[in-house]
Amino acid sequence: MHKLKHLVLPEEDGRTLDRILSGSMGLSRHRISSLKFSGGILLDGENVHTDHPVHAGQTVCLVLAEKPAQITPWDVPLRIPYRDDGLLVADKPAPMPSIHSARQDTHTLENAVYAWLGCPDRFAYRPVSRLDKGTSGLMPIALNAHMHSLMQRLLHTDGYIREYLAVTEGAPPESEGLCCLPIAAGEGIRRHIASDGRPAGTRYRVLRQSPNGRCLLRLRLMTGRTHQIRVHMQALGCPIAGDYLYGQALEELPGRFALHSAYLCFTHPLTGEATELESPLPEALEALL
Repeated sequence: MHKLKHLVLPEEDGRTLDRILSGSMGLSRHRISSLKFSGGILLDGENVHTDHPVHAGQTVCLVLAEKPAQITPWDVPLRIPYRDDGLLVADKPAPMPSIHSARQDTHTLENAVYAWLGCPDRFAYRPVSRLDKGTSGLMPIALNAHMHSLMQRLLHTDGYIREYLAVTEGAPPESEGLCCLPIAAGEGIRRHIASDGRPAGTRYRVLRQSPNGRCLLRLRLMTGRTHQIRVHMQALGCPIAGDYLYGQALEELPGRFALHSAYLCFTHPLTGEATELESPLPEALEALL
């Protein structure tokens, strides 16, 4: 069970509780209705109607109940550079699946986060944006439905910035630029460039060129298409090193490829504070250069 609290500000004095919920706290109409039905909306600890006026200094509390967890814990060392009541950011190793599935129901980031949190009775795991199994680095995870909804609204806005480091085989045609080739679904899980595909934008900059022909690139996602960076780098003639789907696998990188989520900056949807996180390039990727 999670609780989200909001202290009513002087400029909010006299507003209805409903207006605070939908405005300052960012709840959808569906979420407000659901919480009303479950008794999960409290004003100074008491259940009141949502048309009730609130006053400065009062506390609005949301009680967010989750379903009992149906997951096996996986106790593995995990770096968590950020954590609050509704959100955490994990530094995901690779190769590690982001979420458990029928094929992999134990050794995933979801199982590891469940164990790291102490196996809570009611556990909600909602990735804000997922990383491929072969990609390492920073990955935000909402711990309740409300936070997930708020973070999803930030995606692809100036309030949510994702940057990656990648080692590529060869160099792009320019030292920096913006790749705007549209991406469409292909056979199986593969994606490809297609004129009728969905718009996709990846900004790139070459940081270093190695004598062995490889490059270190810094990339910023302007959109969030599946396999976007991998497809765009292949299209620019410099596939991600070790990318077994769009390039060629490397023995030095068993099960993974040279793509790392290195930087995350977001405006916290509840506090309005800017949060910046960084993760250094893993040694295995540095060694490729």
